Amino acid sequence: MISVRSVLFVALDILREALARRWVLALGVALTLIHLGIGLGLRLDLVNGALAATRLFGQSLDTDLRSADSVLRQVIEAATYTVYYAGLAFGVLACSDFGPELLAPGRIEHLLSLPIRRIELLCGTFLGVLGLCIAGTTYGAGGFFLILGAKSSVWSWRPFCAVYLAGVAFFAIYACMLCAAVFVRSAAASAAAGGAIFFLGILAKQRDEIAALFEAGPSRSLFSTLSAPLPRVAELADLAAAIAVGEPVSGALARLMFGTLAFGLAALGVAAWRFEGKDF
Repeated sequence: MISVRSVLFVALDILREALARRWVLALGVALTLIHLGIGLGLRLDLVNGALAATRLFGQSLDTDLRSADSVLRQVIEAATYTVYYAGLAFGVLACSDFGPELLAPGRIEHLLSLPIRRIELLCGTFLGVLGLCIAGTTYGAGGFFLILGAKSSVWSWRPFCAVYLAGVAFFAIYACMLCAAVFVRSAAASAAAGGAIFFLGILAKQRDEIAALFEAGPSRSLFSTLSAPLPRVAELADLAAAIAVGEPVSGALARLMFGTLAFGLAALGVAAWRFEGKDF
């Protein structure tokens, strides 16, 4: 039976280690400065619910009288895509060394000497990294959408919920990164695995079109079989943008989330199997 307390202990240790790194502090400062710049430099002139002008640092960006909702819809949609893909890319690059450091000589022996099981170490590391990325996404996206709402007086909870679909995608991506790190204790291998799943997850949106390029037969069947379980990173991004602007989403959301989480749990299961069998 996995001890939740032990898992949370390891996860909090990962978060403390991350906060001690300079790049986390630099990221927080950079995001804060961006928020301050947008908050001080952006001005939206509203006339009877319509956007008369937009100014950024004194420069006029638009002078056409248009509905504020229609203009902000485009801004929110673009911001959601930006936060989604930028957050995933940053997570792949910045979190690639947490797994290898867990297995570093000296540290892993010390951790295994504690009353913590191996599966708890693995799950705690996974949960800590996932929490770190969700916290960064919340701060970055939340600050922007709060500023936009304060400037435009158009408030919506949808953009806040939409960006968390990036966390669902990163669940599968980082599970593969951690699995790669268990097999090969290398930050480069971990980042490569995450980058590959990220890229293939985008291509998976065009799976049927790509399959049509293969001749009917074993090659097409092999491609369809291998690509079927891939997380649909791009499709989740489209659904996040649709949710952010208030468009109705079909039952595909539940299907995509279930498939992505199942893929991540499968990768995490392989990592746990390999981790239990390693000799330290």
